[in-house]
Amino acid sequence: MTHRVPGADRVPRRWHGLILSVAILTVLLVIAMVGARWVTQHHQLLPSTSPWGPECSVWTGDERVDLDRDQARRATTAAAVIAQGDAAPIERPDVEDVPDAVMDALVNGPEDDAGPALSCRYSGEDVEFEEELGSGLTPRAKALKKGIENDFADTEIGGYVAGGYDTGHGEKSAHYEGRALDVFYRPVNEDNRREGWLLAHWLIAHAPDYQIDVIIFDDKIWSTRYPTMGWRHYEADPDNEILRHLDHVHVDVLRGPEPGDD
Repeated sequence: MTHRVPGADRVPRRWHGLILSVAILTVLLVIAMVGARWVTQHHQLLPSTSPWGPECSVWTGDERVDLDRDQARRATTAAAVIAQGDAAPIERPDVEDVPDAVMDALVNGPEDDAGPALSCRYSGEDVEFEEELGSGLTPRAKALKKGIENDFADTEIGGYVAGGYDTGHGEKSAHYEGRALDVFYRPVNEDNRREGWLLAHWLIAHAPDYQIDVIIFDDKIWSTRYPTMGWRHYEADPDNEILRHLDHVHVDVLRGPEPGDD
């Protein structure tokens, strides 16, 4: 006669539970390690700031340097002045509180890449809908154009026409409402690419000042819709330089609800 020990048949089940827990933790650890490696390799496309963190940050090689909004404004303006040299229409602001590595990244771009170094968090705000003026721009877009021209010399700004656009842009384009500008950097080459990023960084740093909604340049997009995601890849026809926004920086301002909108 075989005598059963009470509870003996439950011992393996306890071990099964322990093994399962260890296995789950191991999988989570592997996922975390892979994710960390991916972040390191793709940090410029990922969130540079959390909802509760600093407003802006700059990648200097493998290090992230956090900036407040005022520092980002002054740093991007100073970078534009330095890059323009004697042609700069304004004096360089004081950036003694901004690390040299940050200024180098903004002026010269990340090492071996002119792509995005700075990202900032801005989720937009409640604004009133503005009608397009006879110039083809809304008052907000007109103010942005003036701001760009104030800090950047010899800019070629388009994307609007007197009386407004009816065709020629994508469906629901901000150009049709006079909310968008295109700042051109032609032909497509490395020097113009770097100049374009000087403006793109300036725009993202000054987004709250001009109530900017979207910036697109060089296969990258930033928007208030995803305020903590930084620069993301912009999908477009790989054979079309214009649609990829390689030859111009696109920027549009917030729309606001039109009377009658749900």
